[in-house]
Amino acid sequence: MSKMEPRYIIGIDLGTTNSALSYVENRPDADPFALPKVELLGIPQLVNPSEVRDEALLPSFLYVPGSTDFPSGSTALPWDPQPETIVGRLAQKRGVENAGRLVSSAKSWLSHGGVDRTAPILPFRAPEGVPKYSPVEASRRYLDHLRHAWDSKMPDAPFTQQHVLVTVPASFDAVARDLTLKAAEQAGYKNITLLEEPQAAFYAWIERHPDWRERVQVGDLILVVDIGGGTTDFTLIAVTEQSGELSLERVAVGEHILLGGDNIDLALARLVADQLAQQGTKIDNFQLQALWNNCRTAKEKLLEPGNKKDEAAVTILGKGTGVVGGSIKAKLQRADLERLLGDGFLPAVSSSDMPARQRRAGLQEMGLPYAADAAITRHMARFLRQQASTAEHGGVRRGPSGLACPTHILFNGGVLNAGLIRERLLSVLNSWLAEEGLPPVQPLSGEDLMHAVSRGAAYYGLARRGRGVRIRGGVPRTYYVAIESAMPSVPGFAAPLKALTVVPWGMEEGTGLPIPNREFGLVVGEPAEFRFFTSAVRKNDQPGDLIEDFGDDLEELAPMEVNLPAEQSAADVVPVSFETVVTETGMLQLWCVARDGRRWKLEFNVRERVNAAG
Repeated sequence: MSKMEPRYIIGIDLGTTNSALSYVENRPDADPFALPKVELLGIPQLVNPSEVRDEALLPSFLYVPGSTDFPSGSTALPWDPQPETIVGRLAQKRGVENAGRLVSSAKSWLSHGGVDRTAPILPFRAPEGVPKYSPVEASRRYLDHLRHAWDSKMPDAPFTQQHVLVTVPASFDAVARDLTLKAAEQAGYKNITLLEEPQAAFYAWIERHPDWRERVQVGDLILVVDIGGGTTDFTLIAVTEQSGELSLERVAVGEHILLGGDNIDLALARLVADQLAQQGTKIDNFQLQALWNNCRTAKEKLLEPGNKKDEAAVTILGKGTGVVGGSIKAKLQRADLERLLGDGFLPAVSSSDMPARQRRAGLQEMGLPYAADAAITRHMARFLRQQASTAEHGGVRRGPSGLACPTHILFNGGVLNAGLIRERLLSVLNSWLAEEGLPPVQPLSGEDLMHAVSRGAAYYGLARRGRGVRIRGGVPRTYYVAIESAMPSVPGFAAPLKALTVVPWGMEEGTGLPIPNREFGLVVGEPAEFRFFTSAVRKNDQPGDLIEDFGDDLEELAPMEVNLPAEQSAADVVPVSFETVVTETGMLQLWCVARDGRRWKLEFNVRERVNAAG
């Protein structure tokens, strides 16, 4: 093996509620058809004071201990005798008792454009005197723990010398993706690629089913439903044919929906709080936070396969300390849980029933911008309706009403471990397919939902090296950047614009290309407007083609105003050439490269619809 090739490929699922790490040995000289097995790393973490144990998951919780929380020396880790914060199972346990010191849902905060994601804001609503951390810093600490866990278990293969893939929700925006990369870099990660979670889940299914070509056929459409702790994501993958071989193409990605297990747990907490209030026990905000965490545990127990119990106990500390404060005991009833899921989160709706838009108060308390409508089934209906109307691909199978109609469904995310939730989603989707005169959808089963994303990420690392199957994701449009003509100024007339082709139609995601034989002047050191255009009809324009008279063929995207840094403080016009990269997560990076090697990056999402639905 060359020095450049890593010994292992590591897949990391940085989850809202749990994180996982999988890996696969990279053997370029091995039989390309006999792929090595993807393995799961046991993650050493504190499970009780003075007890470190390997666990299959790292709960994505950060606890900020007070001076009397733990006996001296009882929080030591194999790589850190005195950690400042606790990460993982013990953090989750202790946070149930003291929610004001617990950072949770850092990933949801990382995607929240309404706050400064690099500012110390977590734990949210922490009492006075508790140190706070930014969503980026909390994420860094989870990633840092995973790096140390690897190095403690695999001392002969340092983490920084391996290729690492970190997953993000398909619907993360450019800023959230950048901040995830920033957190990884701050945690000492060297060789990182970002990959979308639903795609990773599908790669895990392929890895588990080498005979996948016998399970699906050309024309099939696979819906990936990913419901995690913080987000719900929908993705469509079409089965196509290329050079006589079955091929997979990701044809649609849904928008960012902040709706998942967290919402269900909070709804259950409010339900239990109302029942306590009716019995004469009112709880405050801090107790509600603790109840929220306790309801998560109670819900998971009730939904465990094989659990026939009708209720699960929920206990929170009373106000005050010791015997006087006591504790408050309540019960979560299975009937209440099933009613809440069925009526609130998974109602039986029609395929034309769209999510409700809640009228909001003019002033709101700052917090996470959860989806206004909690009905996951309505969000699924909107996704399938939108893809029917906006997808330019022939690969989207449609019913007579225009609804995008999947033939298969793949579930992912911890929430979908519950058979009750999977069955309800199948029932609703199959009722829509029946209305379209189509047979029921076939579930793609046999995957471990808690580890699929990390396993699939590791498999994808092999596929990038030509060993394994890749899901294609060709860009469905051509993209252009506006170039102002070098003409004398004329009063009352703007200089004419030309459009330079920077992304050809069908350019594969995860690839890059230089724009040949073209150099332009880039304004740096002062605010400048960059205008981009796109076309779904001009499919033959090649990188570097300069279009002068484009009429109605091109649609303009929202302009971007950027102040690119200059070497000196003065504004300047620097001759640059262009390089285009379309990342695995659908971001177009247009790199402006000066003759002296200086580089500037302009970036936007090539998957967002030109005219997003209001």
